[in-house]
Amino acid sequence: MSATQPTQDSQEEMVETMATPKLKISWQGAFSTVMYFLMYLPILVLTVYSFNESPYSAGWKGFTWQWYGQLFGDTRILTALRTSLAVALLAVGLSAVLGTMMSVGLSRYKFRGKKLYLGMSYLPTIVPDIAMAVATLVFLAALAIPLSLWTIIAAHVVFCLAYIAIVVSTRLADLDPHLEEAALDLGATPLQSFFKVLLPQLAPGILSGCLLAFVLSLDDFLISSFTAGSGATTLPMEIFSRIRTGVKPDVNALSVLLILFSGAIAFAGEYVRYRNQAKKAG
Repeated sequence: MSATQPTQDSQEEMVETMATPKLKISWQGAFSTVMYFLMYLPILVLTVYSFNESPYSAGWKGFTWQWYGQLFGDTRILTALRTSLAVALLAVGLSAVLGTMMSVGLSRYKFRGKKLYLGMSYLPTIVPDIAMAVATLVFLAALAIPLSLWTIIAAHVVFCLAYIAIVVSTRLADLDPHLEEAALDLGATPLQSFFKVLLPQLAPGILSGCLLAFVLSLDDFLISSFTAGSGATTLPMEIFSRIRTGVKPDVNALSVLLILFSGAIAFAGEYVRYRNQAKKAG
């Protein structure tokens, strides 16, 4: 009895050891956790101080919703928001049409200088914003075009076009080109083949590119400030003019709302991508 007792005890200890999982933390996981914490800590601080009762962000004096209510009653903010939304919607709408046509043309046709044109069409995604802004301003000045809301829209079309074209080209590369040929063989015209066969398949890529370009256009400051005329003030320009004298809680509240709005757009884009992958797998 005494000889078998240690054996039974050791077996029970082994069973308990195997049943209790050990928490293993790799250095990659710890490093990623620290990096994400440092990245999102400023956003957390910004969110907390947007509810600060104090008109200055130096110290905490209590919880309040007044800055959000004051924000929705600020006519300057609302006017700048309408301007930014108008610029983004018009620029993205034009870029969606032009970017889709450019991607399809580069994918389906061969012509002299195609590689050069392809490289130049993606330059706006590589060139720094300050260089784009200065180049656009010099170009408008050389043609004696007065700055206005339409010059902002035209400048935004340039970089939105590149981003939408990249996303649509990626989607186009995964499609079967024989589907269009089959539609043409069955009697469809090239226009019918494009609208009834190709465009529905490109729709998820076009939508994803539009969502990306919309957020970029809404957040743009440099290009807008260089190409804006008198009376055309976008939301980033209005925010920049206010933080020169210090960051106020109403600006914090506005920033939190913009973060939530951008996050919702990113979630919508990810949902579209997930649905597209699910359809492919099915």
